[in-house]
Amino acid sequence: MVRPLSALSAALLAAALSGPAAAQAPSVAFSPFVSGLEQVTAITHAGDGSGRLYVAQQDGRIRVVQGSQVQSGTFLDLRALTRAGGERGLLGLAFDPAYKTNRRLYVHYTDRNGNTVLARYTAAAGGTRADPASAKTLFTAKQPYANHNGGQLAFGPDGFLYLGLGDGGSGGDPQNNAQNLASPLGKILRFDVRGAEAKPAPGNPFAGRSGANANIWAYGLRNPWRFSFDRQTGDLVIADVGQNAFEEVDRQPRASKGGENYGWRVREGRQCYEANCKSGPYTEPVLVYGRQEGQSITGGYVYRGSAVPALKGQYVFADFASGTVWGAPTTGQSWSKATLGKVSGPSTFGEDERGELYVAEYSSGRILKLTARP
Repeated sequence: MVRPLSALSAALLAAALSGPAAAQAPSVAFSPFVSGLEQVTAITHAGDGSGRLYVAQQDGRIRVVQGSQVQSGTFLDLRALTRAGGERGLLGLAFDPAYKTNRRLYVHYTDRNGNTVLARYTAAAGGTRADPASAKTLFTAKQPYANHNGGQLAFGPDGFLYLGLGDGGSGGDPQNNAQNLASPLGKILRFDVRGAEAKPAPGNPFAGRSGANANIWAYGLRNPWRFSFDRQTGDLVIADVGQNAFEEVDRQPRASKGGENYGWRVREGRQCYEANCKSGPYTEPVLVYGRQEGQSITGGYVYRGSAVPALKGQYVFADFASGTVWGAPTTGQSWSKATLGKVSGPSTFGEDERGELYVAEYSSGRILKLTARP
């Protein structure tokens, strides 16, 4: 009969098998920050020095958090424009880099027919309300199924607006959208929104190719549920939800000229998904995990705050199904993760102006702040 390992022996063995990065997991606490919210899909700041956090709820409302209090009322209410449920609703929120002067903000939602809408709004003076009458639709995409709508909106260090869209849904990307350069689905799109309209950003890699969508920056993604830019290096980190076996994290260096193909539906993680998987110019993920650890990745941020010094430079992310939150040092071409803790249904992460991190619990309506454990 084999004697069970003691807890200490098991921990030491796990650390040895996972590599040195996993053995140095920082001690992190998930401290209650605010509660009373509903199905949070995005947390961000306006970069205006106000210290406010802006929280998008799937139902279409954007709420303001000042200090550690959720303010009464709404910053913007889009409930009449969307039909939330499943993977639909208000999915993304980003503030213009010049928000202090132009008061522009951008939202990504699915309309009442389930199709993708990218729209711009303008905030009133004081920053506590956005003007519903200022709505300007900048981009739309037809969605063939109800799932895999992506979600993230974020400005890159180049000043352009990036939007992540899933492959259109169903299972296995039946229309092969992710590999089709004529479709915006299964892609990271990149827009120049400095003028009145949204245009393909200068330098987009397929802008001059016949039949290709000029907004595409990168492709071969299944359902990128949260991507972010490292505020120190400018690198783009993408969390892509898997199909049957693997969740993955992809990294695009700041110096990239775009055009990366992350492999879906030919590949899932580092393995073939299609039966006749051929070699190709696919960009390998930096991190993969299997179904024994979770089944729906929620991307986060490379931590650059000061509250948890030992976490600096690590990519913090989670799995929505298992609730596990990990940290991964962002060095080399293959990252090793270590468990930081568990939360309930982590739907999104957010960064404040100082680089501190927050994570939302989808069902409980709480936002937790990452702090150093005493």
